[in-house]
Amino acid sequence: MKKHKIILWSIGAVAALLIIFVIAGAFYYNSQLAPVGDDISQLEEITIAPNSTSAQIGKQLQQNSIIRNSTVFELYARLSGKSVSLQAGTYRLSPAETTPQIIDHLVNGSVDTFSITFYPGATLKDTILTLKNAGYSSQEIATALSATYDSPLFAGRPENTDLEGYIYGETYNFNAGATVSDILERVFDEFYNVIVDNGLIKSFASHDLNLYQGITLASIIQREANTAQDQKQVAQVFYSRLSSNMVLGSDVTYQYIADKTGVARDTELDSPYNTRIHPGLPPGPISTPGITALQAVASPSKGDYLYFLSGDDDITYFAHTYQEHEANITDHCKIKCSTL
Repeated sequence: MKKHKIILWSIGAVAALLIIFVIAGAFYYNSQLAPVGDDISQLEEITIAPNSTSAQIGKQLQQNSIIRNSTVFELYARLSGKSVSLQAGTYRLSPAETTPQIIDHLVNGSVDTFSITFYPGATLKDTILTLKNAGYSSQEIATALSATYDSPLFAGRPENTDLEGYIYGETYNFNAGATVSDILERVFDEFYNVIVDNGLIKSFASHDLNLYQGITLASIIQREANTAQDQKQVAQVFYSRLSSNMVLGSDVTYQYIADKTGVARDTELDSPYNTRIHPGLPPGPISTPGITALQAVASPSKGDYLYFLSGDDDITYFAHTYQEHEANITDHCKIKCSTL
């Protein structure tokens, strides 16, 4: 009888220990499924390589402090039947998510995307700031901007020139993990599609301009006038000046190179970009032209104006003679024209 009680007591003790072990195991298991942190705004970019196993993914996530325990990650993925459904890709994962939430993210293939916007009239300096704000480092940006790209967009572009004028203004969507070079290549493709769709190469050629020269002239017009109508008339002025062997006389060209090189803006600045004193087009674009500026170069307005200015009221005033231009300055440009 005593021996029987000892056996029952032993069985009970083992059962109790098993229950305690199961409860402790369940508690530990659930605790390891909990988020690592609580800052939902914190996102870590993780790239899951193709054909990665759940064990490999778990280790990668734990090493990057996205989950608490890689073994628990793998166990949950297997028990839930999702281990074979984890998809490769680049994700932005939050340590504030639970392991089940992260696994669902990977199963759904919810590859994160982001958008980036470049604007007409922007310079490379603006582009660099935009890319930095998107999270890219100065080194990544510099490397991509100095790389060589093979695109018909660059026809006529001299060697050893930068990408000024080629970052076409548009909003683009990318998968997380896109490099700066990926972004630029997409931008160049978009720009060339715009050129082809609008027949710009042929139209530029009808005005004795190659593609590079057309983009250069359009970049100046983009900075000189805001509306499509004014841009077309400004294009007419510039064409008239070029055909008359006059300097373009564009203030935005010397202002551009002064700002780029960090010197004071000076109408007498000795630079080939200063079209007040050097005839013809500047060596290259001074900004990214938008579609209306490109179309203005392709199809300028009719007329015989030789001068224009943007008045203090932001209206563009055109003149046939220098005397008319002087009168426009007196009547409409007391503030702006005094700061040139």
